[in-house]
Order: sequence, then structure tokens, then C-alpha cells
Amino acid sequence: MATNNFTKTTASIAAWNLATFNPLSEERIQLQAKGLKLLDAELITLVEIKNEDHLKSLANHLSDGQVQYDYVFKEQSPTGGNANHGSMHIGVLFKKGVEISNVELLQGSDLANPGYRKAFLCDVVLGKFSTKLIGVHLKSGRTLENQKIRDEQCKVIGEYIKNLRGGPDRNPDVLLMGDFNMIPGQDISNFHLLGGDDIMDFVSSWDLQERYSHILPSGRENLLDGFAISKRYSTEYIKGSLRLFPMHWTMGMGQAKYRDEVSDHLPFVASFDISKSRD
Repeated sequence: MATNNFTKTTASIAAWNLATFNPLSEERIQLQAKGLKLLDAELITLVEIKNEDHLKSLANHLSDGQVQYDYVFKEQSPTGGNANHGSMHIGVLFKKGVEISNVELLQGSDLANPGYRKAFLCDVVLGKFSTKLIGVHLKSGRTLENQKIRDEQCKVIGEYIKNLRGGPDRNPDVLLMGDFNMIPGQDISNFHLLGGDDIMDFVSSWDLQERYSHILPSGRENLLDGFAISKRYSTEYIKGSLRLFPMHWTMGMGQAKYRDEVSDHLPFVASFDISKSRD
């Protein structure tokens, strides 16, 4: 992995759904890379990646003489995702200088159903900040049945997080991010099972009240994506820094054009103090 040579005192960590239910073309990849360059985060958790070539192409487009990007990727089930659009994967894109290790998928978090996605796990060291990163893309849909499926997925992931917090020598910071497909105030059971019992702080539900990350054709929007940190431990998070990055506006696009040509989701990005370890 890359040598950890960061001289900055703060770093940005982001999450973004790339919306691969739409056909993936070279033009779309170039627009996504343009948006990521404007986002300029040190690490980005990406969901709905089409395949490894998609992620590799984004890294290549972003890398230049000044900044080099790398990625980590684990293939989900070949049928994981939407039956009409093929599989959708989770991976991490990062700048040279970030260390990533122990990359794996959380077994059982897809409920042994190849149509769902497993949570993506890795250890991250960014400057003097170290954390366990969990990237998720939970079952979509607003029906009670969909919510119950998410409940079962959240149980598996929630238990994994509890076990990470299992003793004085096993208390890593935890960053949980991605497409939760959960709406604050509506999917209460999902949130409770995913990080209740005072374990996770869903900062996106608090810092981004009355905001949206998912753009629908009708003009209606939801805060489906999520960003959470482990309570009482992830003090490196700079309070109030989490924001929705207005990528459509930054790229000079209206919402409809952005949705059609780039993604139907807006990224989250947050700032962390990486100058010293607080573990």
C-alpha cells in the first residue's frame, strides 16, 4: 500500500453513489471523474460501481502529475444489484499517501441473497487518523417488506460493529457510509439496528436535516445516503463539517441534466483532523 506521507493537518472523506442503473459510457465516466476532481477528497467510498474497470478508469482519469489515485475493490455476487442492470459493487478510491488494508466483504450482510450487496470493509490510515471503514448499499424500496429486509441487513452489520467495540484493545474508530436507502424519521428500526444502543452517531441525520442526497425524476428528493461515526471515539471528525457537495451546480449543470448524465445522487463529504491520534 501507499506510504503514509501526508503533511496536511485535515483531510476530506466522502461517499457517493455512481448510479450504474444507467448505461455506463466513456462520456459518463469522464463526467464522474470531473465531479470527483472538483470534490477533491482524500478518500471516497463509492457505491453502484459497475465493475473493477469502471473504478480503475476513474482512478486513471483523476491521476496526473501532481496527484495520484489508487483504489480497492471486492467483487460482489455477479447478480448483486438490479436484475435489469447487472451487478453493483462497492469500493474505495483514494489519493496516494492513504494506507488501506484488510479489504473484505462482510459475510452474511447480503442475507445469502445474491441480489443484495454485502458491506465493504477495510482498515484506513490517513495521516495519524486510523479507522475501520464500512461501506454499505442496503436494500432499496419504501415498502414494509423492503424495510424488513434492511432490518435484517442492519442486524448483521450492527452486530459486527458491536463486536469491534468488544474490549479495551478492540476499540477502533468506525466510519459507516454509503447508500443506506434509509430516510431519517421514517426507517427508525433500520437506524436502531444499524447503530443503536449508543454505538453510532448518524451525523448525516443531524447535520443535514431538511437536505437531500437522492434526486428523483418527479423533482422529489430524499436523504437516502448516510454518514455515521462511532460515538465517543471518532473525535477526529470536525463537528459540523459534513455537507452535501452540490456537484451538479459545481459542474454547471441543472439537476435533470446531472441526473441523466452523471448520477442521481449527490456526494457527502466531511473533514477530519489527521494531525494526531486520539485513540
